[in-house]
Amino acid sequence: ELGRQIAREEEEKGKLQSDIRLLTERLARLNEGLARKMATRNEFERTIAETEAAYGKILESSQTLLNVLKKEAGNLSRATEPKGSVVKES
Repeated sequence: ELGRQIAREEEEKGKLQSDIRLLTERLARLNEGLARKMATRNEFERTIAETEAAYGKILESSQTLLNVLKKEAGNLSRATEPKGSVVKES
């Protein structure tokens, strides 16, 4: 009887060790996949932040350019007005 108990427990031990090995391999694969995905996400977030910063600079430059163009248009219209003419305002 004792021999059968030992054999059953050794068999159970073998199955558990096999399960542990399989689960350890599965965990390693899962961790590797997670690490790759997290690195990809971090890269996306960095790219998005850089893109937002560049967009902000473009927006700022566009606004500056628009202001310069408005000022130059005003200067041009004043330069093309005949001297001594009076502009009527409504």
